[in-house]
Amino acid sequence: MFFTEQRLQFFRPLTGKYREQVVECLRLLYQRLYSASADYGESLRREQVVEIFAEALVRAPLLEDGDEDGGRFKSPREQAGWILNLLVEHGWLERQVDQASFQSTYPFSRSGRLFTQALSDADSRRVRTRHRNTRNTLNALEAFSRQGEPDDVYNLLDALEFSERIIADFSDVIAELEERKRELVREVESQQLVQRASEEFFAFMEQRFQPDLAVRLSADSVEKHRDQIQRAIDRIRRKPSPWKAAAERALRRSAPELLVDEQQSVLWQILNSIEARMRNAAELMLPALRRTLQSFTARADIIIRQLSYLHSQRHSDVVSVCRQLAAQPREQADARLARAGEQLAAVQLGLLDPGRLRLRERERRAPVRSAMFEAPPADPEALRELALQQLLDRAFAVNAGELRDYLRRGLGSGYRISSRDLPLDNARDLLALSQIISLGAADQQAAGGPRLRVEASGEAIEGERYFDRRDEFILQLEDDK
Repeated sequence: MFFTEQRLQFFRPLTGKYREQVVECLRLLYQRLYSASADYGESLRREQVVEIFAEALVRAPLLEDGDEDGGRFKSPREQAGWILNLLVEHGWLERQVDQASFQSTYPFSRSGRLFTQALSDADSRRVRTRHRNTRNTLNALEAFSRQGEPDDVYNLLDALEFSERIIADFSDVIAELEERKRELVREVESQQLVQRASEEFFAFMEQRFQPDLAVRLSADSVEKHRDQIQRAIDRIRRKPSPWKAAAERALRRSAPELLVDEQQSVLWQILNSIEARMRNAAELMLPALRRTLQSFTARADIIIRQLSYLHSQRHSDVVSVCRQLAAQPREQADARLARAGEQLAAVQLGLLDPGRLRLRERERRAPVRSAMFEAPPADPEALRELALQQLLDRAFAVNAGELRDYLRRGLGSGYRISSRDLPLDNARDLLALSQIISLGAADQQAAGGPRLRVEASGEAIEGERYFDRRDEFILQLEDDK
């Protein structure tokens, strides 16, 4: 089940009037952690996550169609902290504590990363080579059929995955064309701007149709590669029986989730699935894509022609003026034309020198957000939490000096002792005992004086009050002189 334990109200942050701001925070944090400009060696602490969320809140709008129990926030940082706690509470983010430094970091949970990736891809403008999946299927099948050893079945599994993406990509493109058509109609109805409608249409044809759809309908057409893929599948089926048996065993070992029935061959199931997907892509999805594209271009052509005619006739009243003059007596019409000629006599026409004309493109300046906020008064609850955190950090911190004092108290007048015999009287002794082995590594860096040598005895200590089981070590003081 998905909605269990921490994910019981997983989608709660995406409801209410702050949902758009939460989505923008998730997108920006995902880009900060997983995009090309991310620093993969760094874990984000609370202060860094709050700064990222505060930046995202400036961009995202606030939807006023619902109520939220978050209250009124005095600043973006306060709201960013509230959103961070909300995402941690409902399972989008995780709070991990470093046992060495006691610093908290906030990475994505597995479910939170998967859903945030979908939200980020839905608004992404990055280039996707979706038209490569047909050729990738063919290349993977040919690589699997030509290899000598059948144990490496990952090329065949890649071909199965690429063939599934072919159908999904067709569905995505068809849905995008339908959405473009609806947007074109809505834009024309709301604005009646022929220039913008034409620009949107031609921009789509140049930026989307040429790099992707044209390739899909030509170089990567499923009709073009269908026969080659079928021949590659037939070569695999004609392989010797020992080769196919070895491939079947490797498939059952590498992809056990594909095994539905013990009596059914996984190899034959994969080959049949690829065949069916290629048949559906060629006979169903490709004609549907062509019909949708034809409908889109026809609708765009009708709308642009209609708007062009309306736009050209909007200020053209020459015909009506001619009809009015024709209906009037000749003397009156001549008088009106004479008065119009006198008014137009002052108009002077001149030609500009083409050599002096310079077409300059207007520079688009990026908006600079310079809004400043006054620092809010300190929150007593936040100060109390900070003080408690500092006390906890100091309570569980043990330095090298305290470890040496603990070891000196355990050794007494001797030079050798087992970790089994170290005293355990209070909480400080418990912390020192759990970290006493690290003192040997620290003493190796000392510049003189007695050194501590730590050796494992190979035995385990069990049945203690505070430890279920721990290894026994022999600690001995040595003199370098």
